[in-house]
Amino acid sequence: MHKYFFLFIICLQLPLYAQDSVFFNVKNYGAKGDGHTLDTKAIQKAVDVCAAKGGGTVFFPKGQYITATVFLQDNITLDISGGATILGDTAIKNYPVITPKIPYYSSENIHFSLFYAEGKKNIALKGNGTIDGRGSHFKDTSPFFPKNYNARPFLFWFVQVKNLSVKDLRLQNSGFWMQHYLNCEDVLIDGINVFNHSNKNNDMMDIDGCKNVRIVNCVGDSDDDGITLKSMNEYPVENVVISNCIVSSHCNAIKCGTESSGGFKNITITNCIVKPSVVSDKAIYGNPQGNSGITLASVDGGQLEGVMIDNIRISGPQTPIFLRLGNRARPYKKEQGIVPVGTLRNVQISNISATGASKLGCLLAGLPGHELENIHLSNISITFSGGGTIEDAQKKLPENEKKYPDAEQFGINNAYGFQIRHARNFSLQNVRLYYSNPEDRPAIVLDDVDNTCIAGVSATVSAQSEAFINVRGSKAVKIADCTPLLQAPGKAFLKFEAIAETDIVLSGNDLRDFSKIIEAKNESVNKVVLVGNVEK
Repeated sequence: MHKYFFLFIICLQLPLYAQDSVFFNVKNYGAKGDGHTLDTKAIQKAVDVCAAKGGGTVFFPKGQYITATVFLQDNITLDISGGATILGDTAIKNYPVITPKIPYYSSENIHFSLFYAEGKKNIALKGNGTIDGRGSHFKDTSPFFPKNYNARPFLFWFVQVKNLSVKDLRLQNSGFWMQHYLNCEDVLIDGINVFNHSNKNNDMMDIDGCKNVRIVNCVGDSDDDGITLKSMNEYPVENVVISNCIVSSHCNAIKCGTESSGGFKNITITNCIVKPSVVSDKAIYGNPQGNSGITLASVDGGQLEGVMIDNIRISGPQTPIFLRLGNRARPYKKEQGIVPVGTLRNVQISNISATGASKLGCLLAGLPGHELENIHLSNISITFSGGGTIEDAQKKLPENEKKYPDAEQFGINNAYGFQIRHARNFSLQNVRLYYSNPEDRPAIVLDDVDNTCIAGVSATVSAQSEAFINVRGSKAVKIADCTPLLQAPGKAFLKFEAIAETDIVLSGNDLRDFSKIIEAKNESVNKVVLVGNVEK
């Protein structure tokens, strides 16, 4: 009987012994956690011993742990408990110079991180604790881009890591981007809270040439871009889900680009909120109210395709939606050669509600001969500030093909709502556009657009505006079931400004409050079909 009793006791203890064998408390390896001692060596020792035993959990109990770079290994989980704070060492000399093996743009200028792993697998960082990079202590050694990257560390830098997760932590005050995931696979970022307003280039996160990525249930407030997908070498960003996140940014809250060498494909963004930053009185970059809610940009030769965005609430940024195919053509390595113009196609954006937009308007722009393709927007409501003039409507926008793709790069657009330039197979359906202050620009401008459907648009338009919709150099345009909202009779429902307008169909529109249906500056309208419109 006693033999069986002792056997029972031993069996009960086995799970505890097994747990102890994979559980490594950093204080057992010399970490003080007193907020004064540099604990780098002790933390690294705990990680290395854990890895040598096949992996396990490196645990941070309550305390303040100062550290410089910690190199993570295979099969390692960092568990940072509630009440534990990891503080980045403020002396850049204590951070070793790191140069990943894989080439990427500006690799000669980026060298430092608080946590780093390259070519590893099965890494997790979790817990209710905080990691604070104390980024305001790091100063540039050069005033010139991109050399001004070279003395400021990331908080996280993971290169070609497979099966990586970051969960529930609070991350704050990085010297550079908060998190850089470069060419990683199978990544989960879940439930983290990010605050990054301590230095230049303070992005919330950068998913760079990664595949199979889930970003869910996150909250972030950053001076620079928020949730940022980019490609700084030949690898595309692909198979990405972003959902149930709340994002604030002085620049672009949710963004594909700017670096876009490898392109983007199969991206789904759903059920997110973009709201104003709590830092409302100043900005290092961008504007306190934010530059854009959603930006999709390909300017370095990559292909951007297969992006679906749905159910997004946007409050505050100047431009809720900005799409740009440009030709910055920046190589990511010296021997790359000439970078061709990329593509931006097969994008669906739906169920967007935005308020607080500025008078810039929403611009979706390709290049002559390199059009946006298969872009479809539906179920959208946006309120703009207004304040545009007839002069703003008539000015010629530059192409700016080499410029940085920012929502402000063209200044005030010709339309207060949507301006579409150099596109084919485009649709805008079930859209509501409003403004708060006097506004004399048209609601929509189509500029060099082929095969377009504008349907179910209800938009405020001024009696002084030259038209509800302005069409320039476009063909195969159908405008249907639109309802202009006027307080006084308007000049024209539709205005043509350039040659090549052919195959124009107006169907089911409310035209009663306009002096003219069409205002044409030339005789190039070869074919206009009017079907079932409501006229005077």
